[in-house]
Amino acid sequence: MNKKRLLIIDDDPRNIFALENTLRAKSFDCLSCLSAEEALKILASEEIIDAVLIDMMMPEMDGYEAIPLIKAIPSRRLTFVVSVTAQAMVGDKEKCLEAGADAYISKPVDVDKLLQVLKEI
Repeated sequence: MNKKRLLIIDDDPRNIFALENTLRAKSFDCLSCLSAEEALKILASEEIIDAVLIDMMMPEMDGYEAIPLIKAIPSRRLTFVVSVTAQAMVGDKEKCLEAGADAYISKPVDVDKLLQVLKEI
């Protein structure tokens, strides 16, 4: 079985560190970046990325703005996008899905729930 390659986008390095360590221990290959702008460059240049985990609340460009831009990259139209948010307010899941996310996870991330979502890729 080939390792699935994930891109983690979060403006907090501690969140990236925790997710990367957890997912690598579960045999995922992880890339990461601290902004949506940087993520768009990575997604345009990297050939294989199976899924994107994106923090919805980031400065400059949030996940709601970034997801449609990710999906607009021709090679990323079908890339699986998981929105990750600490806000977890009523209607957030629907708003994330409307923006183009394929799945929704709230923080703190429940690893078992995240792994279940990632089985879809």
